[in-house]
Amino acid sequence: MGVRLMVVDDHRLLAEALASALKLRGHRVLAAAAPTAGAAELVVSRAPEVCLMGTAAPDEPGAFDPIVRIRRDRPQVAVLVLGPVPNPRGIAAAFAAGACGYVRHDERIEGVERAIVKARAGDAAVAPGLLQGAFAELLNPAVQPDDEGQRLLRMLTPREIEVLVRVAEGEDTRLIAAGMGIAPSTARTHVQRVLMKLGVGSRLEAAALAARTGLLDRAAVSVLPDGPKHGPPGD
Repeated sequence: MGVRLMVVDDHRLLAEALASALKLRGHRVLAAAAPTAGAAELVVSRAPEVCLMGTAAPDEPGAFDPIVRIRRDRPQVAVLVLGPVPNPRGIAAAFAAGACGYVRHDERIEGVERAIVKARAGDAAVAPGLLQGAFAELLNPAVQPDDEGQRLLRMLTPREIEVLVRVAEGEDTRLIAAGMGIAPSTARTHVQRVLMKLGVGSRLEAAALAARTGLLDRAAVSVLPDGPKHGPPGD
């Protein structure tokens, strides 16, 4: 029996071509939508068994935000990412957002179909080669003479590093202030300084940038084992 599918891609022609190929193989394609910006609402409303979501830039901040919305509102929908070979953090970000698989955009239709079937069955669908490459790079990272995460981290004070960690954990201004023992206005000022130094316009962008560059990993080890360092109230 065919799978109830939805294909989403910023490139409408690619989405429609893939949808047509899958229809010929007996699958029920509910829609071939573009762009991905409005994908979440459409997928939530149509509730397919599997959603194939194309992305041209898996390493970009916010690339997988639609998946977060889909998994929150329609947890029964299995989302497969279709895109270029990302760095290990790109694959990790896709799974962290709730994707159940990652398929190369140059994969043969047979490979795409196998991934769809695995996704519907609740299994992870990632080509062994992608996983091997990801693990190899994570275990033996290439030396980066101008590491972006380290460069950004050097721009922040210890206090601002703690604020960034708390922002990434989803704390609002009130919680940040309470956790650090400072006034809400002071916490708000620290947050604005972090955003300004990182060159981003929102807390979500700051968290995404920190995760993408490895800044968050480095920030986590910049605090004491028992928790972030605290200064006197009002700091």
